Amino acid sequence: MNIHEYQAKALLRDYGAPVSDGRIVLKAEEAKTAAGELEGPLWVVKAQIHAGGRGKGHFKEASAGEKGGVRLAKSVEEAAEEAQKMLGRTLVTHQTGPAGKQVNRVYIEAGSGIETELYLALLVDRVTSRISFVCSTEGGMDIEEVAASTPEKILSFSVDPATGYQPYHGRRIAFSLGLKGAQVKQCVALMGKLYQAFVEKDMEMLEINPLIVAEGGDLKVLDAKLGFDGNALYRHQDIMSLRDETEEDAKELAASKYDLNYIALDGEIGCMVNGAGLAMATMDIIKLYGAEPANFLDVGGGATKEKVTEAFKIITSDPNVKGILVNIFGGIMRCDVIAEGVLAAVKEVGLQVPLVVRLEGTNVEKGKEIIANSGMNVIAADNLSDGAEKIVKAVKG
Repeated sequence: MNIHEYQAKALLRDYGAPVSDGRIVLKAEEAKTAAGELEGPLWVVKAQIHAGGRGKGHFKEASAGEKGGVRLAKSVEEAAEEAQKMLGRTLVTHQTGPAGKQVNRVYIEAGSGIETELYLALLVDRVTSRISFVCSTEGGMDIEEVAASTPEKILSFSVDPATGYQPYHGRRIAFSLGLKGAQVKQCVALMGKLYQAFVEKDMEMLEINPLIVAEGGDLKVLDAKLGFDGNALYRHQDIMSLRDETEEDAKELAASKYDLNYIALDGEIGCMVNGAGLAMATMDIIKLYGAEPANFLDVGGGATKEKVTEAFKIITSDPNVKGILVNIFGGIMRCDVIAEGVLAAVKEVGLQVPLVVRLEGTNVEKGKEIIANSGMNVIAADNLSDGAEKIVKAVKG
């Protein structure tokens, strides 16, 4: 789960991280009051969406010369005007794709004088299964270019969970970033606070870009992006309360309400599978036969008829889906339950695209019988390879 920048900063402030004072604006008429509560002489107005690259982004139907999703203002009136211009419009960045995201929240923050922009992140390293620090002297909007063209400017190292964060970790980061004097001590303390927040809140990613050296020489968190482990959210009701459902894919949101594991992809063949490993294999074999999967959807081992019906509805709600492959290996999951769920969904939402069903395992003969006697135009498959070949052929004509 992701949260907005202003929420991330509030959380980090609670852990003692140095962040600027700011106000969130949800309605245009609140903008001037919010800006007036902050001290100038400079204000920063930031669109709040769950995507990076806001500063380099652009609004749809923007006028010539119009700025992106991060703007500077030199007066309360100008800050309010810029906030009002952003609200309700669609911001397109390299992370949102061409569809963009609608801006429903704007953050107005007190401006900061910047001497140096740095980059810092904590993340879960899948290679070492440890928390890693990543830092660079090349902070700011071009960090992706730095990673691609000059990776030697990025330092990355993991922390042994047996010892946890230690001051020498912070000093290593400080020296890598070229910090001196009191800045080193600040860095050691700040890294400890960030590591504590990362562990205690079950984060998957904490990115500060940029971490700045302000004009007075102190470190400050100028931007923050946090991501949390969805499987651990039951332990953090305070984090759950920060969820903004308008920022989430509607299909993925609907799936989460029925405890379905669903991720939207860009292909044309919808998949309904039980088990993550089988789902991955199903997507791989679809690609092997020359097509692309439209989703990852794992209905799980204990799926009910109702869950299967909802899963089918979610798949068919995707306009990119040109065919559907149901691939079930019944262990705990019974094939007859899957068959009944699929047929119930087809009767409710209709079947406008080819449907291939491959069943194997518990109650497989009963499941096949249910489908065979349904009178519906469902293509039966004997195995995974046969199913993939048939659905690709049906879609591609």
